[in-house]
Amino acid sequence: MRAKVIQTRFRNLLTLLVIKKIFDLLYAVVDIETTGGHASAGGITEIAVVITDGKKVLEKFQTLLNPYYTIPRYIEVLTGITNSMVEDERDFKSIADELYELLQDKIFVAHNVNFDYSFIKFNLAKCGYDLNCKKLCTIRLGRHILPGLPGYGLDKICRHLKIEIDGRHRAMGDASATVLLLHHLLEQDVNDHANKMLHIKSKEQYLPPNISANEISNLPNRCGVYYFMDKKGKVIYVGKAKNLKKRVNSHFSNNKTDEQKQEFLKRIYHVSFQETGSELMAFILENVEIRKLWPKQNNSQKRFEPTYGLYCFEDAKGYLRLCIEKKKKHLRPISTFNLLSEGYSLLYKIVKEYDLDTELCYLQKPVLNGLVAKDINKMAPHLYNLKVNECIKNLEKDVASYAIIDMGLSAEERSCILVENGKFYGMGYLSNQDAIYDVADLKSRLTPYPENEYIKKMIDQYVREYPYKKMLLQNEKSNPVGLFDGE
Repeated sequence: MRAKVIQTRFRNLLTLLVIKKIFDLLYAVVDIETTGGHASAGGITEIAVVITDGKKVLEKFQTLLNPYYTIPRYIEVLTGITNSMVEDERDFKSIADELYELLQDKIFVAHNVNFDYSFIKFNLAKCGYDLNCKKLCTIRLGRHILPGLPGYGLDKICRHLKIEIDGRHRAMGDASATVLLLHHLLEQDVNDHANKMLHIKSKEQYLPPNISANEISNLPNRCGVYYFMDKKGKVIYVGKAKNLKKRVNSHFSNNKTDEQKQEFLKRIYHVSFQETGSELMAFILENVEIRKLWPKQNNSQKRFEPTYGLYCFEDAKGYLRLCIEKKKKHLRPISTFNLLSEGYSLLYKIVKEYDLDTELCYLQKPVLNGLVAKDINKMAPHLYNLKVNECIKNLEKDVASYAIIDMGLSAEERSCILVENGKFYGMGYLSNQDAIYDVADLKSRLTPYPENEYIKKMIDQYVREYPYKKMLLQNEKSNPVGLFDGE
């Protein structure tokens, strides 16, 4: 009995020592300004670090940085930091030693700590430093200690506490305000929330109750498609991501308490993923999987279809007629449109270009957009139909076949999306040494996928935005084309 009492006292003593050690540590309150929201695709333009013991400020560090990225215009407006201001400043590598020494063995504090920490850790890692600090988020801490506020963004919570922010959206201005916020929260922390948060792995704080932390840890920092599954393994949600780990965590990092969000989180037991070489491939795969799996929690993309189509049929007198109709499930249109006006715009154009009869195209008024109705009795059906067939043929034949070449899953390969005669065929990966002969040769190396109007519009938009990734192809055998010859 005496031995058990001694063991209990010893454990209690160890617990007190651990708690004391944690509160003997200093806090490094950090704020950064960046060129964007992703550590691996953006740079830091300004950083501020304030060291505090939780009651008073001990040390400050602040500097502008050259991010070697262009600062977007909207960020220039938001922060006041311009490209010209940072072009002659030192870079992150030049402060890495000093910054690491400043941060190591301290509690890393920030308002939305994972954002600032991810940038700092990523950039320090590139300089050979492995930063592993305990993290404390003043947003999450504020929610625990000051529940029921209208908002926990830095502006709102500081306004509530009458903390003045001298220099909003500048690193030292925001960091100094966060220090005052931290001091206030620690003073009001009668239930020891800060200590509890520091003793729990950060990701455990916001994960759904039924999902393993290891599954989240195993997600890559790559683009792709992720799947949330219920207790029985059924997919209940499909999503795409530029960065799988960051996107999946974002589902859990906001603390919405509405019933819909909470019920969604309760249903999630597992997460799986498929990496893709490019963001466009992730968009396409997401759409394909949503239509195939029909997940309960996905609402968009399930019924995205064009409303109208251009159709051709033969009437009782043998004339081929063109018409704009609502999309027919079992009929293949010559072309499709989201708006009725888009369809009639094309129809007016081809009637005029091919000298077609307005009445046979259901443009029945005598004069329409400068088109005069023809007398159909003056032309035999077979002669008139030659013009209609020529029109249809020309609408379809000039649609190009091309490949979209982009990043692969490794440095030894490239991703490839094939569009054959204007229609999405499929996608896959090719070795950097592969040569492309023609469309048939390329099709044998790719995985076919179903096409729909949503995918078609995504590809069209992507090619307009990145024309240099498009490689025109021939439909017949030709000399081999290297992966980059046609870009």
